[in-house]
Amino acid sequence: MADSTPGGYGSEPGPRPAPGPYISAVTNRTTNLVIRGAMLFSVGVFLALVLNLLQVQRNVTLFPPDVISSIFSSAWWVPPCCGTASALIGLLYPCIDSRLGEPHRFKREWSSVMRCVAVFVGINHASAKVDFANNVQLSLTLAALSVGLWWSFDRSRSGFSLGVVIALLATLATQLLVYNGVFQYTSPDFLYIRSWLPCIFFAGVITMGNIGRQLALLTVMLIS
Repeated sequence: MADSTPGGYGSEPGPRPAPGPYISAVTNRTTNLVIRGAMLFSVGVFLALVLNLLQVQRNVTLFPPDVISSIFSSAWWVPPCCGTASALIGLLYPCIDSRLGEPHRFKREWSSVMRCVAVFVGINHASAKVDFANNVQLSLTLAALSVGLWWSFDRSRSGFSLGVVIALLATLATQLLVYNGVFQYTSPDFLYIRSWLPCIFFAGVITMGNIGRQLALLTVMLIS
């Protein structure tokens, strides 16, 4: 007769113990980051394709013919780079808010985020399509529009500081790419690039930061 004592030969195996709360929390947090990162990457790739199309059609940027490989006339490496940067920025903004203990509460709805994206696209469109008397006037106008975008949709000190720092780093990286002949600007007026480029980067950082914050808020609401 089979042994019926607990743990004996004939006893049925009991249910596996559920994972502890720490493991569950880590798993949920990791899945959350992966999902948000993938969504931010997709948004960044899409915006890069559309906005770079405006720049190329206007002959603001010129890529060598042998690297033109997409239907949007964009070098193959531009969308992945922009997507990766968008994911990092979108994940960094809510993380900084949490570290500083200052959750961002200004205009936390998707309609505001969509308006922010529309304004950013408009600023980029103005840099490619609108003709100004000189580059200084264009740069000052785009700088005012970029700061206005931050004031209208962000207004946080951390958002402004991160926007400035990341815009400067992105400008430096672009200068290195142009210097090494990866691509070029048709009428550079500031160390191989256009003087208004940091304004575009700043507006893009603020936009992706707002999208990242809204995605973080959405996932928190779904989990809770």
